[in-house]
Amino acid sequence: MGRGKVQLKKIDNKVNRQVTFSKRKTGLVKKAHEISVLCDADVALIVFSHRGKHFQYCSDTSMEKILERYERYCYAEKRLHPTNDTDIQVNWTIDFAHLKAKAELLHKNHRHYMGQDLGLLNNKEIQSLELQLDTAIKSIRARKNHLMHESICELQKKEKAMLEHNNVLAKEIKERERNMAEVQQMQLPSSQQHLGQGHPDASNFLLSQASTSYY
Repeated sequence: MGRGKVQLKKIDNKVNRQVTFSKRKTGLVKKAHEISVLCDADVALIVFSHRGKHFQYCSDTSMEKILERYERYCYAEKRLHPTNDTDIQVNWTIDFAHLKAKAELLHKNHRHYMGQDLGLLNNKEIQSLELQLDTAIKSIRARKNHLMHESICELQKKEKAMLEHNNVLAKEIKERERNMAEVQQMQLPSSQQHLGQGHPDASNFLLSQASTSYY
């Protein structure tokens, strides 16, 4: 015998209503997960119980990204197809609400990155936040190491250029000293040059001759 058709209406019994809610919610989350995996679709599911407690499922890393994508889609649709002045005014209202929601989301993410207001995040959101921070730290360290390497290479180039310049200056100084010595040698009298070339003690010999003639 086949199963009878269930009439869709509110269940009056609170216990039966809660049991049905729990079962149907589990099945709904299962179906959402299946369609996200089988069809490679982005799925966001939000359920509020009659007591105000909410349950959610998302196939992406965070519910905020899917909701932001949904808001952008709705915003683009309404911007492309305005029908009258009322719709234009509504679009401005939507713009304000969209920007306000985006600003609030940015402030909330900033607080999370600073390690604040983490009590409202579940385990999956905490892991996603930790992964984002690890990725950001790796990027920052890679950029810092790159800048340090460039700085070291630049200093090494400057050091090499200074050494080469010092070598050039040292050669110029030696060349000038050699030229000055040659000029001084050329300025001596020819007799002194001859004596200086023939006798190693020419200067002493000249001095002794001069003293003998004096006496």
